[in-house]
Parts: sequence; C-alpha cells; structure tokens
Amino acid sequence: MEVKMESETLSDEFTSFLDSGIYRLPGIKAVFLDPVRLLNLSYTRYSISASGYYCRTFDSLGKGRRTNIEAGDSYVPKKKKRKRKRRLPEDLNGQELVAEKRHQDVRPFLLKAHEALLGTTELLLFLPNLVKDEKFSIDGRGLEQSFIELGRVWQAPLYEISMNIEGNSKEVQEEGLPNVDSSGRTVAPLFNNLISNKASIDMDAEFLNRIYILPRKSCFHTSDLRQIHDLIPGSSDQGFNLIVIDPPWENGSAYQKAVYPTLPNRYFLYLPIKQLAHTEGALVVLWMTNRGKLRAFVEQELFPAWGVTDIKTCYWLKIKPDGSLLSDLDLIHHKPYEYLLLGYVNKEKIEPHFIQNFQDIQIFISIPGAYSRKPPLGSILIPSVNVSVSVGLKLLAFFRSKHMHSFLVRLPVPSGMQGTLVAFLYY
Repeated sequence: MEVKMESETLSDEFTSFLDSGIYRLPGIKAVFLDPVRLLNLSYTRYSISASGYYCRTFDSLGKGRRTNIEAGDSYVPKKKKRKRKRRLPEDLNGQELVAEKRHQDVRPFLLKAHEALLGTTELLLFLPNLVKDEKFSIDGRGLEQSFIELGRVWQAPLYEISMNIEGNSKEVQEEGLPNVDSSGRTVAPLFNNLISNKASIDMDAEFLNRIYILPRKSCFHTSDLRQIHDLIPGSSDQGFNLIVIDPPWENGSAYQKAVYPTLPNRYFLYLPIKQLAHTEGALVVLWMTNRGKLRAFVEQELFPAWGVTDIKTCYWLKIKPDGSLLSDLDLIHHKPYEYLLLGYVNKEKIEPHFIQNFQDIQIFISIPGAYSRKPPLGSILIPSVNVSVSVGLKLLAFFRSKHMHSFLVRLPVPSGMQGTLVAFLYY
C-alpha cells in the first residue's frame, strides 16, 4: 500500500506504524491498530488484502442487514424505521443501571482516546487507505464453508484436509508424517484432530476445493466444545500461558442467532481452564458483551470457577474510515465499543514485571472488519504474559468456527524462545 505523503514529513510514530500496524496515541493508554498489517506479520509467503478483510463491512451496495450497522455508510433502507426514544435512567432495571454506570465511568476515557486519534492528522488522513488496496480481491462470502454445519453431519469423521509440505522447511519433512504422496501432500482428518504446521513458513491446505493458509508454527483443532479436554497437557508445566476466549454468549438478537449458534452461559463453567493453564501462570483474556447480567455472571461465578484473579478491563473502540465513531457512544444497544476482561491463573508464580505491564484502562481503536471478527491483539497482550526462555510462549485461542477465516494469528515470540499457537475452533 503506497503512502501518499512526503517521507520527510512523517513522524517516527507513523513510520513505525507502517511497519508494525500499531500507532500509540499520545497522552493516554490507547493505541490504534491496523488488523491487516498485524495479520500479515503472521505470514511469510501470503498476505491478506484490505479489500478482502473489510469486504463484508464496507459494502458500498449496502447488502445485508448488518452491513449498515457495522459500516455506518450512507446507504438508507427504503423502509422507514420508527425512531426509538432513548430510555431514561428511571426506565432501566437494576442490571441495566449497573451497566449504565459502568458506561458513564469509562465514557471520559473513550472520548479522550477518540480525541487523541482525531488529533493525529497524518494517521487520520491515512485511514481511508486502510480499507482498500489495489490487489485483486474475490468476494469470498459465497465460497466460505460453514464448519458448524459440516461438523454436525454424519460424514464429519470422513472429512479430510490435504496439506502441502513440499518445499516447506526441513523440520516438517523430518516429522515422518503419514500418507505423504509423491507430490509432497499429506492428508489428515479435519474434525477432532490437531492440524499442525511446524514449519517456519506458511503451509497451504485444501478442503472441499477451498484453499486455506496455515501460518508458520501454528496448529488448530476443530471440534465440539466438549472435546476441549483433549488439549489438557500431560504435565501442568506444559500448559498454556496465554488463553484467549471468544464465547458464543447467549443473545436475544434473532439476527445474531442466525449468524452463529449461541450456548447457555453456564456451559462455560465447565471449561477446564485451571488444567489448561501453565503452572508458572497464565493470562486469560475473555471477550465480553455490554450486557450487565453477563458481567455479573463472569465476575461472580465464571472467573472464580476458572481460578482467574486480578481482573482488569480493556476496551475496543470502533471507528469508521473517516475517523468518526461507528455509532453514538451513548446508545443503549449497539454501542461503538466492546470490552475484554483479563485476569491471571496462578498469579503468584508470575514475575512482577509482567504484572506491572498489566494496565487497567487500556483502549485499542480500529476499523472493524466482518461481523464478529475481532482484531488481533498479540502485540498488545505479550507484555503481560509470563514469557521466559524456560517457559516459552504457548497460546490457546478459542474461536467460534462459523467460517475458518483469519483465525490463526501468530504472536511475536521474543528472540531465543519457542512459541506454540493452538486455535480451538468449536461448533
């Protein structure tokens, strides 16, 4: 992507952003993220196009119910909607009042972060370039496979994925992989099986005439959520020190239920987080919704059941390509931000300087991609993870597997360390 500015006028921060995808805003604990740049740091031979990443969000034709909500474009439906009256505080129930108070508490920080973004002239001028590029991009919405549906049919145990190991690094070919044919391809069951790329370069894989790219040093496991126990390590000192979870929380929205199935919140009480966590400590990151009832459940029941303590909050503020907020900040529903809760398991084993990096109010800003697609946060989370030469980095990421797109996000592993990423895709 060409930067149409004179190089001598670029600040050091903006120059760094062009390489890293992260722009640190002045005067506040907030950053702007470019998900496409961050994701492309994961790949060696391939790259994600901006037009592909944002194709479902910024559809100029306004196709789809969610497109206009997410993109905030100028398309106006023909059917005139009745304008909703903003609910007054006295109309809110107890949990909604708690959620409203929490919103009012964080509101000044969100506004300050947005004001800081609007004050970065060079970044603001560059924002429209982030959602487009000159690469040829195919609208793949009609080509995506629904792994939720495929995993539930009787043929699921018969589905196989074909991986091309020809030309990959020597360490993969020395693994002695079974069923490697003369063309350098190997096949393996797709469901209820750990699919790995142990090479130092990308690997392409084929499933039902679709090509998928596995980033280097990564693996994934697509399964019913009940099979998560298969990933519990044989020894607790081989556990994961970073666990990222994006649950299909219960939701009353009929549209959201059509996008992906949800699960009763209490199902997540039985995730074996304590057994998955490393004995030297693990950072647990949980994506939330803005419902007050859910926050109470997580703080009072879920995190205690998982053994998560020292809970902090991080916010994702969503903007349009012109820099404006995705929606009104004070909407009761469809606020232009989401948040994560972060906490530690086995905190007492974590070295103090990692905990010092664990900031309470931290905001990251980005232009949202497709519906429910979260931005990659590896570079933001690493400073708070207990990573050392002896422990290394082991990430376990839970994702909803409606479609297998951009789920493997490699984290930057410090020099001299080993890193492992496991994405558990559930249906």
